[in-house]
Amino acid sequence: MRWFVLAVLCVISSGVSAGPVILIPADNPKPKYPRALYLTGITGDVRVGLTVSADGSVSKVRAFPGDAHAELVEASLTAVNRWRFKPWDVNGDRPAEIEVVLPMSFRLDSNLPIDANEELKQLTCGDVSREARHFADNFWLDMVVFRYTRSYLTHSIASEQLPKAERLALIAKLNKSVPSIIRRCNSHPASRYVHFLPEEIRELL
Repeated sequence: MRWFVLAVLCVISSGVSAGPVILIPADNPKPKYPRALYLTGITGDVRVGLTVSADGSVSKVRAFPGDAHAELVEASLTAVNRWRFKPWDVNGDRPAEIEVVLPMSFRLDSNLPIDANEELKQLTCGDVSREARHFADNFWLDMVVFRYTRSYLTHSIASEQLPKAERLALIAKLNKSVPSIIRRCNSHPASRYVHFLPEEIRELL
């Protein structure tokens, strides 16, 4: 989260004539994406306000009204309440505290290349089976191949044409199909992974 704060922090001085204070992060843990929301493809943006004091502490942490899931709001507030910045000296140009407003963005692997679908289409079941051996059955959903597939359904050009409810329904169908995909891939290692995806998802790839 350190880079995020430096890049997008919006600082508003509490004093009308006071000069700007450049906040330097000292301990700024990234909000933890709730696993259940991540796996189901729920994304969102949370706007958080906070007060930073000259000793580097934070207070008055609050979320602005929005349509983000309540658990994403809670994750944002939990993280920001733990934040600390490097202290600064208070003088005529540097106030004792400043108000900050910043966005928290919860996305899946949104940095996937636009042609990630081509990589998924080339993936063999043998590759999937080898990765599955490193996961307990109840953590197959966390495998890279399924993370990337959910991300593609969320962030690809094709997904922009899907209503949110339909996109989430496709991800739910993918998640439900994971045990079957693993079993079939174990039995057919030379086949392509995409051959065993639900038809509606396969068509989007």
